[in-house]
Amino acid sequence: MRPQRLVDLLTLVALVLLALSGYLTWSKADPGSGRPKVNFSGYTVSHAPVTLALAAVVAVIITKLAGTALRRVISGLLVFMGAAAIGVALQVRPNAGELSRLRPELSQAVTDHVVLSTGPAPWLALAGGVVLFAAGVIAVLTAHSWRRPTARYERDPAATPADQWKAIDAGEDPTI
Repeated sequence: MRPQRLVDLLTLVALVLLALSGYLTWSKADPGSGRPKVNFSGYTVSHAPVTLALAAVVAVIITKLAGTALRRVISGLLVFMGAAAIGVALQVRPNAGELSRLRPELSQAVTDHVVLSTGPAPWLALAGGVVLFAAGVIAVLTAHSWRRPTARYERDPAATPADQWKAIDAGEDPTI
């Protein structure tokens, strides 16, 4: 498999994993005393996984249009986004105080204590971050061998601006 296709595939896998982590249960809170349990999705706890996934897809699309130097810079950003997703997955663990701001029924004034547990979403965010990090590293290392953007819609470099204006005056399209 060509490195460019591998980066595309890895970015797509990272998009799915990070998006799933945004919509699955990140934390569960049990206020006790017969009150219903409250589930918090990853998007409620942190917008970072979904935002990083969308930014990574945009970055990969831009690498299709960029030259080698810009492609390496954008690939470096992919590495950074993967590391950020890993950091979010490992460090974002809301405590009872933070969750009570999101849901007032979990505050200390209403309940004695809240039992917190973690759902599957942080693990998906971690996996998505690792995959995105790998895609970025592969892209940085192989950016020089990727296919160049086509010159299909570019103008003739030998034509001067005066020649192009003359072609327009004659009713011709100078971009063809």
